[in-house]
Amino acid sequence: MAGVAPRLLVVEDDDPIRTALRWALEDEGYDVAEAVSGEEAVAAVAAATPDVMVVDLMLGSMDGFAVIREVRRDHDLPIIVVSARADTHDIVAALEAGADDYVTKPFEVKEITARLRALRRRAGAGAPAAGPEQVVLDRAPAAPLVLREAAGTVHRGEEQLPLTLTEFRLLCELAAAPGRVLSRQALLERVWEHGFFGDERIVDVHIRRLRTKVEQDPAAPRIVVTVRGLGYRLDLQ
Repeated sequence: MAGVAPRLLVVEDDDPIRTALRWALEDEGYDVAEAVSGEEAVAAVAAATPDVMVVDLMLGSMDGFAVIREVRRDHDLPIIVVSARADTHDIVAALEAGADDYVTKPFEVKEITARLRALRRRAGAGAPAAGPEQVVLDRAPAAPLVLREAAGTVHRGEEQLPLTLTEFRLLCELAAAPGRVLSRQALLERVWEHGFFGDERIVDVHIRRLRTKVEQDPAAPRIVVTVRGLGYRLDLQ
């Protein structure tokens, strides 16, 4: 179906890898721009926000972690990390910075394109046809917490909360079954689709980030609750 090609920014300082990604992603129908440094990437996003970004972590003076944090200050576009750094600490740190997904080098280009397709499906997913127009997660009189899935927004009173795509989809899945425990594996299958190399810790990282935005006290969550040994449950307040 004809349409405007989605804009994708590849941030990679290795010329052969960057070129291979650009050719493969252009074949997938993306309008690909390139950046060879963190500073160039931030400037490119500020000039024309892409629909999605693929970023390496090892970029020199401004590394990928800093790029992600800077982009996340004002933008909620999907971000995939592609890096040779496979240590658990690096993976968790990238996700904590705001990345949605993480792929280790060496990789198959088809894995990158599959994950990009999954992210774009999530970004374009609307509310279920028969779903409620809104869900009040916290009825605090001064500032109720309201999820509007069809609009893609979460408000605390008059303030719209800056949730990333992944945080928003996690909240929607939990809110679809309030009071019911969802396992980490179930959330992986529903939110990430491809299972994120089977590592359930990605769910914990994004839940922690979600709590910092929706909970009055993230250290003592009342809305997104951990059920030890089982998973997570959303409790309406």
